[in-house]
Amino acid sequence: MKVVISACLLGVRCRYDGGDSRNEIAIEQKETSELIPVCPEEAGGLPTPRPPAEIVGGDGDAVLDGKAKVMTADGVDVTEAYLKGAYHALQVTQSSGATHVILKARSPSCGCGDIYDGTFSGTLTSGDGVTTALLKRHGVTVTSL
Repeated sequence: MKVVISACLLGVRCRYDGGDSRNEIAIEQKETSELIPVCPEEAGGLPTPRPPAEIVGGDGDAVLDGKAKVMTADGVDVTEAYLKGAYHALQVTQSSGATHVILKARSPSCGCGDIYDGTFSGTLTSGDGVTTALLKRHGVTVTSL
């Protein structure tokens, strides 16, 4: 089985702070699945490290619908990079034949079910990140770690 997975969960140092989110549960998936790493934020052209970002005005679905933006903590609009990265992840998923994707929890790109609320206060709200929302719109099963 092929599974697209957030590269940071496999130990790739691509998080906004230059670190990783290495997760043993994710790494153990290698035993039963072919893992295809992706970092939508880097694929969208953002550097590592980069300023933290959150969705302001909604969730990933609202960003896809043009009703919300992804903003950095210092007020820079990075919505286009997040959209570009989301479409890259969709292309990777579709071209690989993967039907399941495992993404990093709470990320404005990869969050699934919970994301930060756009106030940069550490407060969570219900919703999906931009990549997760796009993948779900295309029938892909997404979970988060």
